[in-house]
Amino acid sequence: MTETILANARLVLPDEVLTGSLKMTDGRITAIDPGGAVPPGALDCGGDLVMPGLIELHTDNLERHIEPRPKVDWPHAAAIIAHDAELASVGITTVFDALRVGSVTSNAKANYGEYARSLADEILGLRAAGALRISHFLHLRAEVCSETLIDELEKFGAQDRIGIVSLMDHTPGERQFRDVTQLRNYVCGKHGFSPAEFEDHVAAQKALKAKNGAVHEAAAVAAARRYGAVLASHDDTEPAHVAQSAAHGAHFAEFPTTVQAARACHDHGIKVMMGAPNLIRGGSHSGNVAAQDLAEADLLDIVSSDYVPSSLLSAALMLGDIWGDPARGIATVTAAPADAAGLADRGHLSLGARADVIRVTRVGNAGAVRGVWVQGRRVG
Repeated sequence: MTETILANARLVLPDEVLTGSLKMTDGRITAIDPGGAVPPGALDCGGDLVMPGLIELHTDNLERHIEPRPKVDWPHAAAIIAHDAELASVGITTVFDALRVGSVTSNAKANYGEYARSLADEILGLRAAGALRISHFLHLRAEVCSETLIDELEKFGAQDRIGIVSLMDHTPGERQFRDVTQLRNYVCGKHGFSPAEFEDHVAAQKALKAKNGAVHEAAAVAAARRYGAVLASHDDTEPAHVAQSAAHGAHFAEFPTTVQAARACHDHGIKVMMGAPNLIRGGSHSGNVAAQDLAEADLLDIVSSDYVPSSLLSAALMLGDIWGDPARGIATVTAAPADAAGLADRGHLSLGARADVIRVTRVGNAGAVRGVWVQGRRVG
């Protein structure tokens, strides 16, 4: 039997924060007791926060490890292990690694090829070998404005730990890039397009959407059902987008771009997820709605670190300050994402729950992670 007691801690429970101790036995939480006593053999947390491990539903962080410089393909096993260790170090104990499905190969300058199936095999293989510290699931980002989506979706099945399928539409002039100026800055900066090449790119993408958009969207919805995965929308901008997401059965909305879309999500019972970098920076890098505006309007439910893993904890602490409710802030990165993804065994400190637990010292607006346990085993 393995047993760990974290004592003299400020426990972040589902509805309150109280001083007490928490016992983990054989991978589960087996006792929660109020009071500041430190039993023999317990770890004295000195008043630090003890909370559920953070749950990340959408992160592009693995891409940064695989391609640390443009056109540098880092050895994938080393990249996945480093990505896993980085997430553990900032308190993330469950991650849904976001992998794009749906490629464009006909554009010589701006093509993006297939990679998801082979990279998924590498992630799952390392997990099976016990090489990873935290819990990994897959999040397939289904690009409807692409050429190969259906073929790529068919290469996955229910055995692949796919927890989420999100409907992605990056058609120029729509959703995230409804302001084509923002798209021009992004694409020309990344690919070095001339003005004429950019216009050709826009025309080609719009043609792909007209040709494949509807059939690809239907295929992605069907694939999510086949995998047993949760469906998410992405970059909803108008109430009509949200109504379509609701008709498909979306559980949560990733990064709605307007207040109107976020409000429509709540009207349809769809949870709203926003990016932690948006909250911390004070606005969207794409010029869309600010996460803080949604928080202050009571329209924000879940936070994702998106492209900065360490931002997840900081954003949750900030939300606790904005709302005057620390437990509610932490829930946006623990209980709320667990519920959205259908993971009932984690995301909360309660008897019998999976012992994914972190210890945090607050330092101003940030949190210093001082201990990470996954299923009761210390990994950081």
